[in-house]
Amino acid sequence: MELRAMSVDYLHISLRAQRLAVCANGQVLDFYAISTAANGAGEQRNSGCTPRGRHRVRIKIGEGCPIGTVFRGRRPTGEMYSAELAALYPERDWILTRILWLTGLESGRNRGGEVDTLRRFIYIHGCPENAPLGVAHSHGCIRMHSHDLIAVFNAVTIGTLVDIQMAPFEAGRYA
Repeated sequence: MELRAMSVDYLHISLRAQRLAVCANGQVLDFYAISTAANGAGEQRNSGCTPRGRHRVRIKIGEGCPIGTVFRGRRPTGEMYSAELAALYPERDWILTRILWLTGLESGRNRGGEVDTLRRFIYIHGCPENAPLGVAHSHGCIRMHSHDLIAVFNAVTIGTLVDIQMAPFEAGRYA
């Protein structure tokens, strides 16, 4: 199914299931495998955890960039991801193809002070195709393979709700 920006109401991210659900009218349009933080759920700055709660897409970065574009500091580096590049920089946390930068909506939980999702630079972003999905493995962000990320990126708008919870998707939650 091709996703369309006008039909997407929100994204539901399940930390337990390691899946992202694209939702409209309380129904799932599609599911995607993801990888969230190896350190688990948490909102504290420098924790390496994925923040829970209600968020919105604040900024969309990378529209029109080729698949495999490498980003550092939210800017394309001019590099294209490859196995050879990965071997040269094995310590890098690869941010590829597109970035959906999230902002928290719950003051004191994921917005403001030491728990601010935006200031923690929490994204939904691309990762190498050989990176494991379906298991918690990231540094706090939500990782997706590039083709899936492009579909989601094209379907959402700035302001789209993103709900990050332990639980799997519940039909009708925001309908």
